Amino acid sequence: MNTATTPSAVVSVQPLGFPWATQDPFLFCAYHDDAYPQGNAAMGPDATLAGRDIGQDFSRKDGWSMYHGDTVPGFPAHPHRGFETVTVVRKGLIDHSDSLGATARFGQGDAQWVTAGKGIVHSEMFPLLEQAQDNPLELFQIWLNLPAKNKMAPAHFTMFWSQDIPQLVTKDEAGLETKVSVVAGRLAGAADPLPPPPDSWAAQPESDVAIWTVRMTPGARWTLPAALGKGTKRTLYFFKGTSAQVAGQTVNSPSAIELRADASVELFNGETVGEFLLLQGRPIAEPVAQYGPFVMNTQAEIMQAMQDYRRTQFGGWPFADSAPVHGREVPRFAKHPGGREETPA
Repeated sequence: MNTATTPSAVVSVQPLGFPWATQDPFLFCAYHDDAYPQGNAAMGPDATLAGRDIGQDFSRKDGWSMYHGDTVPGFPAHPHRGFETVTVVRKGLIDHSDSLGATARFGQGDAQWVTAGKGIVHSEMFPLLEQAQDNPLELFQIWLNLPAKNKMAPAHFTMFWSQDIPQLVTKDEAGLETKVSVVAGRLAGAADPLPPPPDSWAAQPESDVAIWTVRMTPGARWTLPAALGKGTKRTLYFFKGTSAQVAGQTVNSPSAIELRADASVELFNGETVGEFLLLQGRPIAEPVAQYGPFVMNTQAEIMQAMQDYRRTQFGGWPFADSAPVHGREVPRFAKHPGGREETPA
């Protein structure tokens, strides 16, 4: 008699901390869900900042943080080298500025993909434009590593407007809906994804990188298809909801679920809306040396990055303010290096 059993598609389940634990080729994933109040005349919170460590406020006092901002919440000018940032904004707006001369205001489902490569300085501020109502902000910032051959590639700035990000909407046999938004990676039934930056690991056909968000109505069923590549690593982050069954195993939110990538996985959501983030990719499988915002392969390269930044400021900061915001009435836009401008339809 054959007593062999099929191994579970669920490798492990861990509680979510801050930031979220990731697997190669990803380095970091931060989830910000801030219940900002009404804004004031300076586009900061119309609330006292007493009791906060201004410049280093990750307190979540009253449901929100100032982060490194002192008037407007957010992250004033800071450098990166050797990796990429993928920022997916689900609610609210971000004002971006960088040392390439690019600026943008994006949010409401948009995503921004920046290749730091050999070096970039950027700021990410969260202007609170609404003075008569609250200003909720919800976003993911994902750090995707670069292979050694591309760590010193030219910096690159890309916008993915929400209406251009492919979506797959399905209904199960009971008519209950699941919606998948495809920032990166192919998903059968959805349109082709937008192209990642040219030097990204995600631009390599064998990388099997996928960044998807999944929203399931109460009681919905949906099958997550197996990954395309061999050796792919896959993590499903269950960040909103109560409980769900993942490959028949009950998982409570919030959790990080490592999955076998070579298996399709049925998701059966619980009694409230369930939301998930999928990060997958074939590992780059190279040494990682990291010091704050610099990610290279050796400590010598980290020292070189620090020296280069002190010497060149990665091209310098072309703005008068380290934390620029773009005005109260400005709609979503992107101004690229060289001056080309675009706005979402």
